[in-house]
Amino acid sequence: MAVADLTTEQEILRQVRKQDDNRKAIRIWLGIVLLALFCLVIVGGATRLTNSGLSITEWKPIHGVIPPLNATEWEEEFKLYQRIPEFQQINSDMTVDEFKGIFWWEWAHRLIARGIGVIFALPLLYFWATGRIERRLRWPLVGILALGGFQGAIGWWMVSSGLTARTDVSQYRLATHLITACLIFASCMWIMRALSPHSEDTAPTKSARVWACVIAALTLFQIYLGALVAGLDAGFTYNTWPLMDGAIVPSDLLIQQPAWINFFENPKTVQFIHRVGAYTLFAVTLINMIMLLRAAPATTHARRAVVMFALVTIQASIGIATLLLEVPLHWGLLHQGGALVVFGFAIANWRGFYGEYPHATVISERD
Repeated sequence: MAVADLTTEQEILRQVRKQDDNRKAIRIWLGIVLLALFCLVIVGGATRLTNSGLSITEWKPIHGVIPPLNATEWEEEFKLYQRIPEFQQINSDMTVDEFKGIFWWEWAHRLIARGIGVIFALPLLYFWATGRIERRLRWPLVGILALGGFQGAIGWWMVSSGLTARTDVSQYRLATHLITACLIFASCMWIMRALSPHSEDTAPTKSARVWACVIAALTLFQIYLGALVAGLDAGFTYNTWPLMDGAIVPSDLLIQQPAWINFFENPKTVQFIHRVGAYTLFAVTLINMIMLLRAAPATTHARRAVVMFALVTIQASIGIATLLLEVPLHWGLLHQGGALVVFGFAIANWRGFYGEYPHATVISERD
């Protein structure tokens, strides 16, 4: 009987080790996806800052992978761009060579997006077919894939807003596009973190998990506000800090009617709210860090709170520098990349209060 019990325990341990190996492989895969998503957001930011987002005026999910290959094809692509208001009202003196400069940013952005679909779908199919994906993860991963496909449609919906009556894309659609990308990023981070070993430290306070959730939500909201700032080019105005238009609280924040529209369409109001959001996030992460350090300074949760506050402080400093320098390309991209790093860590920090997913096979305790 003892031999049989020993054999059973050995088999269980083998199954646990196998599951650990599978989880490690999936974590590596999701880590690669996260890196690709990060690159996608950065290139998307460059596309916006260089005013390149309307350079490709057609949506060709398959054929669009191939760029113009000769002078004739470049002329044809340029003629399509010449039909839209951005060219007619802003870039009417643009040459084909100058057009290539904005074309490549948008083409690269779309190519990376397509590439992410491939590096997500093919490994998912392989892991599923070989039984490496735990049952609890199958449909959530399929859901992320579906959301990624939907994101492509949102991207075209965004671009199409600038092809007829406008000279740029709608800030509402731009914000929707960025937030959807962040949700995909957060979903991958959540699952990857859930498959990682966790410390056995208990939460220092009963409300620690709630605070972590609030920080993640505030970070996402701040990114949404940043997208509105980008969509309205609000970062190129009022380039002073801490004062804005000569005051802590500038005038004319509600000059448009109805009043609520100012929060979405008034560049001054949108930039002001983005600043307030940054101050709020800074204060919340500071309070959270102090509470956890007082309650249990030696725990992993408290150390993560310190890192969280440090990242927010660094990001705020980058934001201020970007504003004062009037949004040069490299600083703007650094600020956007920093936002995604802060958000990713906020999601990982929040997930850290739930622990690793239980293994499908466990060894029961014996007397």
